[in-house]
Amino acid sequence: MRTRPVLALAGAVAALSLATSPATAADTPVLTTGSLGGTPVAAGDVLQAGLAEGTAATLYSSATGTSGISCSSSTFTATATDNPTAPGTATESVSEQTFDAGACTSNVLGVRGVTSITVNNLPYTTTVSSDGTVTVTPAAGSTIQTTVVLRTLLGSINCVYQAPSLTGTASNDDNSITFTAQQFTKSSGSSLCFANGYFTAKYAPVRDISQEGSPLVFVN
Repeated sequence: MRTRPVLALAGAVAALSLATSPATAADTPVLTTGSLGGTPVAAGDVLQAGLAEGTAATLYSSATGTSGISCSSSTFTATATDNPTAPGTATESVSEQTFDAGACTSNVLGVRGVTSITVNNLPYTTTVSSDGTVTVTPAAGSTIQTTVVLRTLLGSINCVYQAPSLTGTASNDDNSITFTAQQFTKSSGSSLCFANGYFTAKYAPVRDISQEGSPLVFVN
């Protein structure tokens, strides 16, 4: 006499389990939190990361050299705007990228210190593909731009550097985004400003600070 109610209860529990479980492989989005195939990153969620422990963000005068600026503190903040089914390409809007000038040093001859590093022309559009490719682009008609203010023996100088885009790599090994020797060209500044700046940085771990507990972000 109780067979049907028991079966009905079992069916209801199974339906509830399916409704509350992480996305299935068939509809897993590019960005999830907690694990591969975990909870989808929702449009509007804010993603954030600082530099990976023990690393520095550098702007050197050559792709393989060590002359330039090094900062041990930097963060970026981005908002997810589109997170389609994997494989695919998710889109974010980078609203902030900061560098703590107090944690920056320079070994350029004649430079006594770093006053500030400001990222201009925000927001930038960032795409993250399932293969781990990260691309940062400015708004149409604009450029990626960074203004560096240096203290020199002759006073304060401004060095403005620009790039059409940046390319990085996302890794699920440590939930990181890495940029390696991305070239900027000096658009204005004194002769103490090197002609080209090559930007390298590793941001990790990337977290979704809009979700409870700020879980790690994975790329599917």
